Amino acid sequence: MTATAHRSDRARLADRAKAYLALTKPRVIELLLVTALPTMFLAANGLPDPVALVATLVGGFLSAGAANAFNMILDRDIDAVMQRTQHRPLVTGALSLRQAIVFAWTLTVVSTVVLAVFAHWLAAVLSLSAIAFYVLIYTMLLKRRTEQNIVWGGIAGCFPVLIGWAGVTGTLDWPAWILFTLIFLWTPAHYWPLSMKYRDDYAAADVPMLAVVRGRATVGVQVVLYAWASLACTLLLIPVGGMGVVYSIVALAGGIWFVAEAHGLHSRAVRGAEARAMRVFHASNTYLTLVFLAVGIDPLLPF
Repeated sequence: MTATAHRSDRARLADRAKAYLALTKPRVIELLLVTALPTMFLAANGLPDPVALVATLVGGFLSAGAANAFNMILDRDIDAVMQRTQHRPLVTGALSLRQAIVFAWTLTVVSTVVLAVFAHWLAAVLSLSAIAFYVLIYTMLLKRRTEQNIVWGGIAGCFPVLIGWAGVTGTLDWPAWILFTLIFLWTPAHYWPLSMKYRDDYAAADVPMLAVVRGRATVGVQVVLYAWASLACTLLLIPVGGMGVVYSIVALAGGIWFVAEAHGLHSRAVRGAEARAMRVFHASNTYLTLVFLAVGIDPLLPF
């Protein structure tokens, strides 16, 4: 075999690997791990057991990848219509439907085994529940039928904090549920600005996102309400979770900033000005990252 043929084979393998990675939606998984890792530090009130830590992160990564792969399989018709998703591997033909299905099921099985054997059986059960909820409830039932799809479908994105807590402690205590609720409340305020940006895409795909079926002002009001609710939820963790000074400052200051960005979106929408929706979308990512960074740091500090 010639050197050119070797390079061609390597290139094909690299392209195939990139396609499989894209099927897991790695950018989404990054955010899930950002919430799960600090939660494990809070659950352990310090440094968690390293085996449980690694197993929970690896198992959680594979589990989220499985859910995202199933989502792409079921939404491949929508992805082909929307400009934002036309590059996905099942649309471009980089992977066949059979390859994607085998990959998704393999990730499901492996993630469950990793969590059950090396973390805790409760974490494995929660992982399977998250996959089932995202695929069956959000993707198959809600996404194409209701403007509230992202509100209830976003529950799947709340599971990583429960999985992280269970992976370390084998239980589910009140702080874990507060963090679960925080992500639930944060998700609409995070995703609806994105849906404003890609409103035409969702309309073309006949997906009834709130930005498609309601006016921009209505979306702005909803983003404001959920931003305020997110702030309140972060503050609730202070007495319930025994959080210290660092977390308290970050939760309050970060929450006020996020609420201000949400009010700015609403104000611009009401005036008919450019909404600058992606500014709020990116701000929401930064806000959640800072809050969970504080969640992870706080147990390591003496105050």
